[in-house]
Amino acid sequence: MNRRQWLACSLAALTTSRHATAGIDHLPRAVTFKGSDRYAAIMARAVRENWASLPIGPRISRIGRAFLGIPYLGYTLEIDDRIECPSVNCSGLDCWTFFETVLGMARQLERPAPPTPDGLLREIQWTRYRAGRCTGNYLDRIHYLNEWFIDNEARGNVKDITRLLPGAQRLTGRESREMTVLWKTYRYLRNNPELRPKMAAIEAEVSALPVWFIPKSKVAAIEPKLADGDIAGIVTRDQGGVCSHVGLITRDDKGRALFMHASRNFKKVTIENTISTYLNTYNSHAGLIIARPLPVKSEITSTAAYQRNLKALTSA
Repeated sequence: MNRRQWLACSLAALTTSRHATAGIDHLPRAVTFKGSDRYAAIMARAVRENWASLPIGPRISRIGRAFLGIPYLGYTLEIDDRIECPSVNCSGLDCWTFFETVLGMARQLERPAPPTPDGLLREIQWTRYRAGRCTGNYLDRIHYLNEWFIDNEARGNVKDITRLLPGAQRLTGRESREMTVLWKTYRYLRNNPELRPKMAAIEAEVSALPVWFIPKSKVAAIEPKLADGDIAGIVTRDQGGVCSHVGLITRDDKGRALFMHASRNFKKVTIENTISTYLNTYNSHAGLIIARPLPVKSEITSTAAYQRNLKALTSA
């Protein structure tokens, strides 16, 4: 499937979703929001210490550090057999929900309304789903990080800066197929076999998207250009997807670009060494893609602008 077909399919899905009800109430709140005490404690501290006054990058770093030590917990997005809904679990995080939850909380602090669990769920809906809309359909959700970068850049939430960094090169021949190959591990795909061919079609579209990455041998040289709060996607050498892991950049008092993430190995949210050191620790890591979060005022809610941006980004 070529990029033109991908764009046509994406816009068709957007048009279809507009006829369905989007929102955060497809499932009960007891199912969709866990760890409310921890969320309330972090946001109370954020308000008390005026983290809203920080630029969004350092604000993300500050919130991420507040989650240090929280247990690693996989498959926290698989919350129902059939119905998809924005969800948060502040008691246990995997690599994706860690960066996404922290980003959502940082965005909340820019809003005029006081932060609430419902407000965070709305932020999650805005970044987790294509066009920022969840209609209760599992296929509304973005499952691959390189697509997440494109869709969220098209809506003004982040800027993929990878291609702008020295040493960036095109990634070719990569097939995104983890979801359909490992369908038995995903609750929704396991219980709804009719979703699998549709997921396979989405994976073919994702496989056709343009991707630029920084080979890990060149990451140390670009570390000075990385900023607090940057979203760091770990590019894998293996087929199945572009990225096998994701986390956040946080700078220490020496100015080093450290890797903060929910670690399956350490079984908790932790800060490792520099991002280049982390990449070189594992043979399976090929390099890095980087998205820089943008302030809330940059978000794009116009459907026409979103469509134009998608067209430009998928043709890059």
